[in-house]
Amino acid sequence: MTAWLSVIGIGEDGLEGLSSVARTLLAEAELLIGGERHLGMIPEDGRDRLCWPKPLKTAIPEILQRSGRRVAVLATGDPMCYGVGARLARVIPAEEMTIVPALSAFNLACARMAWSLPDIETVTIHGRPREMIVASFYPGARILALTTGGSTPAAVARMLCEHGYGDSRLTVLERMGSPTERRLDGVARTWPHERAADLNTLAVECIADPGTVARARLPGLPDEVFAHDGQLTKREVRAATLALLAPLPAQCLWDVGAGCGSVGIEWLRSHPNNRAVAIERSAARCGLIARNAATLGAPLLQVVEGQAPDALAGLAPPDAIFIGGGIASEGLVEACWQALPSGGRLVANVVTVEGESAVFHWHARLGGQLGRIAVSRGEAVGPFTGWRPLMPVTQWSVVKP
Repeated sequence: MTAWLSVIGIGEDGLEGLSSVARTLLAEAELLIGGERHLGMIPEDGRDRLCWPKPLKTAIPEILQRSGRRVAVLATGDPMCYGVGARLARVIPAEEMTIVPALSAFNLACARMAWSLPDIETVTIHGRPREMIVASFYPGARILALTTGGSTPAAVARMLCEHGYGDSRLTVLERMGSPTERRLDGVARTWPHERAADLNTLAVECIADPGTVARARLPGLPDEVFAHDGQLTKREVRAATLALLAPLPAQCLWDVGAGCGSVGIEWLRSHPNNRAVAIERSAARCGLIARNAATLGAPLLQVVEGQAPDALAGLAPPDAIFIGGGIASEGLVEACWQALPSGGRLVANVVTVEGESAVFHWHARLGGQLGRIAVSRGEAVGPFTGWRPLMPVTQWSVVKP
């Protein structure tokens, strides 16, 4: 089938900024689809128009019904950069689409800031929890963020202060490319602009306050950054566990018996496209997991309250599973093993004799590797320093053939 759907990026300069190819595709279209702002840039000429509904996904069936007719979708900037083009490409074959991008907000913002695009952190918090930007905070970071509305910059300024980056410099770039383009500058600690224009891109230069401890994206965040009731996979064990779970971009983790959610949170922090589900039977701990996830920049962690294996039904298929508690529960390992695809990883940690017995049983049946992690930490003993051992952890890891 020849291409029937045109996805055209358009900037704030409207029709004047379109290439001749984009103009031709737009002129040939029988149906125009876009946001109210985009459609307002096109003079009325009697053609059918569809303004994006909420939620946007409800428009997809109507677009598919027009297959074979000329349809043009208008999108802001580059439709494939956190844009509607990427969503359409999941359901419409590439050979049926013609995509004509304009400059993205990131391109324009880099030009305004004189920043090199490959050397900065890019993140979207447009239609997503604002806390997602927290994972990008580190000394010297340069961040460009697509925002949701005019209140976002002030909210990010407050988050920077809360996380020890109050001296960071913020720049709001409003309506880039339009005649009314405007720039707002300030420091997070004294940010003077409670509201900006709703159409804005935020630039942040992270400057750490004295004494701020940076939070790396590699596994092994300090134990003290997690709120917990004692059910916490300790830092050294957590790092070793995540090394075996081997998070890869866009993969999904089940954290079974999640405790305070530390393993799932670190999985999510390792790459922005990762997904994770924390399964925990305690309602109080589920609350701790949600708070930790928001605080540490992983607010998309899905928290499921319930007892495994029953609570696993209907979850998104996993690429890796961590069993942090309850391995002796009837049917749990069987359900997890069945859910894993070929190449999927399963890691289980236990500290009790009963847990070890279950681990030995499943190692004998499914193979894999056994290990024991013994950690001692230096602590004060009067005026001296001594070694205080943590409970040893028996660890079983296996890759499904």
